[in-house]
Amino acid sequence: MDEKPHLRLFDTHAHLDMPKFDEDRSAVIQRAEAAGVESILTVGISATSSRAAVELAEQYTSVYAAVGIHPVDCADATAADWETIVALLDHPRVVALGETGLDNYWKRTPLAVQQEFFRRHLRLAQDRDLPVIIHQRESQQEILAMLREARQRGPLRGIMHSFTASRDDAAQCLDLGMHISFAGMVTFKRSDELRAVASTIPADRLLIETDSPFLSPHPLRGRRNEPAHIVHTAQCLAEARGEPIEQLGEQTTLNARQLLGLEN
Repeated sequence: MDEKPHLRLFDTHAHLDMPKFDEDRSAVIQRAEAAGVESILTVGISATSSRAAVELAEQYTSVYAAVGIHPVDCADATAADWETIVALLDHPRVVALGETGLDNYWKRTPLAVQQEFFRRHLRLAQDRDLPVIIHQRESQQEILAMLREARQRGPLRGIMHSFTASRDDAAQCLDLGMHISFAGMVTFKRSDELRAVASTIPADRLLIETDSPFLSPHPLRGRRNEPAHIVHTAQCLAEARGEPIEQLGEQTTLNARQLLGLEN
């Protein structure tokens, strides 16, 4: 009988604090570890969510936290909320800033407000020398313009989360210092073009993620996503790039740990 490959995987974007995990959170993390997921970055989307992310990172050794205010949530953010995000950056388990960015799909928060908060996150990330996690939905050109603005101030690094844009957009993000992360959408049957983009990303700038509980990969679409399911995304990307899944897992884990300032 063939042995299963030994995998070393890093889920660089999950939302473990969300209510969909309330009934079995510990089991979810155990299943991830059993699947080869050695680390998970759980990502805050508000002050409350960010505090919860930090608490989970304190509780589970495989979990690290990112803190920030999601563009859709900026409409409700107060000055005190922003102060909370800034204060949480001093916690030793916080390794990135975000989720931030721009979203032109949901119309809940005016674009000008989103841009103000995105600019705050970018400046703070540069000041603290932290990677920034960027959400982009129907906003790629506006995102690129703001990243170019930030890059003029100094070095920039971070993650283009759940990337779905073009090869040219990916190249511009890479030039600006970003890593490119792929989630379950790259596995969908009609995602040939996205898989082609993924095959062009330099090995040392590639990341993988689940965005769980969202974006379950094929063949699990329609179910709650969880970090263990990153195996399907890793397998799909490995096939698209013509390399063994063990190699892709090892490289993307190395990339994540280096970007987030973690020892290997």
